[in-house]
Formats: sequence, structure tokens, C-alpha cells
Amino acid sequence: MSTAPQIVVHRDKELMARAAAARLITKIVDAQAARGTASVVLTGGRNGNGLLAALADAPARDAVDWSRLDLWWGDERYLPDGDAERNVTQAREALLDAVDLDPARVHAMPAADGRYDDADAAAEAYAAELAAAARPEDHGPVPSFDVLLLGVGPDTHVASLFPELPGVRETDRTVIGVHGAPKPPPTRISLTLPAIRAAREVWLLAAGEDKANAVALALSGAGEIQAPAAGAYGRRRTLWLLDQPAASQLPRDLYPPASP
Repeated sequence: MSTAPQIVVHRDKELMARAAAARLITKIVDAQAARGTASVVLTGGRNGNGLLAALADAPARDAVDWSRLDLWWGDERYLPDGDAERNVTQAREALLDAVDLDPARVHAMPAADGRYDDADAAAEAYAAELAAAARPEDHGPVPSFDVLLLGVGPDTHVASLFPELPGVRETDRTVIGVHGAPKPPPTRISLTLPAIRAAREVWLLAAGEDKANAVALALSGAGEIQAPAAGAYGRRRTLWLLDQPAASQLPRDLYPPASP
């Protein structure tokens, strides 16, 4: 069942990143206090990496018990391990190498290193890893992630689910290989909308005027086939974290005043 989106608009992308980092720290600390562990699905791109860099600089980052945090990814470029374009490589540089994570809890998507025949086989392997981590109380084939982060593309894509392409129509599998993506590299691995919707909270990040049309389209009742971001929502909460340029095409009555 869809949760009505909440919209928070910040003055600029730097403030948005810092506020999102503080919000994420609080969410992780609360989850660890309640259940002992926490799980977060990371996203790449400029806004996802900006959030991680802000988290690395956050004074409160040491409130998190990083050794009890599970990290997953919403999508990945199917490239060799260590490639500078891989989301996990960029995440390590922005934050992960600076905190005391348990390597067994860092669930990177498979690389194009010969272990699997192709992106489809790699996606099946990641789906199996997610299923193995799911508990009976999750009632499904993936864990109930505490927070799942998504960047919103100028074309409304989230993860590597692009408008009108087969991936956004997938209803059975939790992870898919993506072929012929309209932005390079064309071959990727992505969570599907059903896997995304298993998260307790889904946070969608968008900053910059080039995202304004996509934000307005996704929040105006567009269908998920044409606007995949419209189909990304959490079981308990769906949060759109925007800067003023990205929110510039939204009706003013749709969101509260910008943060200071």
C-alpha cells in the first residue's frame, strides 16, 4: 500500500545533504536501539554521494554503531570491481573507508569479474543474498530495510529502473539485470519496485534545476511506467528530500516553507 509522500525542501543542495545525513544518523541510531541492528540501502549519483560525504563530516556520525549496520545497494553499474564508476567504489571514497564497518555486512552488488556469466546471473545471486538475509517477520524475499535511499534522475528514473523499459514493469523478481540503459554504462543491476517497497522508509533525493520537471511529474500522479519515481514508496514513510531548484515546479501549497 502506498504511503502519502512527505516533502521537505531545503535552500540548497549542501544544506539538503547535511540535513539528510543528520536525519539518517537519527534513524540508524533509533533502529539500533530498538532492534540491535539497522539496514540501509545506498544510492549512487551526485546526491547519494553528497549525502555520504556529509555523513562522513557529521559531528554525530560516531553515535552510530557502524559494526551493527547492514549496507545494501539499490543498483550498480555492471563493471569490474574497483572501477571508479561503480557506486560502491564511490561510496567507499565518500564514507565507507572512514568508518568501522563489519565487512560481512557490506553487501555490494556483484562486479563484472567473471564470477557470473552476465548481469542477469549476478542479479540472481544478489536476490539470493537478500533472501538469505530476510527474516520471518519480514514476510517476503528481502529484508525490511530501515531506510532505502534513491536518487531521482532527470527522466524520473530511480535505481536503474528507467521509464518504459522492462525493469520498471517487473513484479516477480527482486533484482534484475538491466540491458540497454539510456545512460552509460548500458548494463546494470537493479532492485525492482517490489523490493524497494519492502523498505520501512524510502527517501528520494533530488537537487538541481535539471530535476525539477521529474520531481513535479512524479508527484503529480503520473504512473510508475512513465515515471518510475512515482512507484517508489515505503511501507511506513515516503520522504522526498529536495532543494529549492528541484522543487521549483511544484505547487507552493504542496510543501512546507524551506528550512533555514
